[in-house]
Amino acid sequence: MAFTYPQKVLFKYCDPAGIVFFPRYFELINDCIETFFGEAIGVPFEELMKVGGVPTVEITATFKAPSRHGDRLLLSLSCRRIGRTSATLDIDAHCSEELRFRATSTIVHVDRSGRPEVWPARIKDKLQSHLNR
Repeated sequence: MAFTYPQKVLFKYCDPAGIVFFPRYFELINDCIETFFGEAIGVPFEELMKVGGVPTVEITATFKAPSRHGDRLLLSLSCRRIGRTSATLDIDAHCSEELRFRATSTIVHVDRSGRPEVWPARIKDKLQSHLNR
């Protein structure tokens, strides 16, 4: 089951031509992941950050079409793989029916010292409910 995150393309994301400056997509991806943890997993980042975190260790993206100021994107997040301490997430962004970008992000659950730590059962169970099937 995919988690969806709507996002209007705001002026702050755009270059002078009114097209999303591609690094800003990485902010949108992180916003989607943070919202996913709060709404779908039930563990807001502000709670998670008290005991560790989930930094991104790898991210790839393919840009299919430009997005412009005012476009309404729908980001869809699903889990490709859940490991002992990491998870690989797929994020697609569409505007209407048009694919704008596709990204894959690997995050790692870490403790306060930044060392990988096994997913707590309650988080892992929720992540598994969002596995690509």
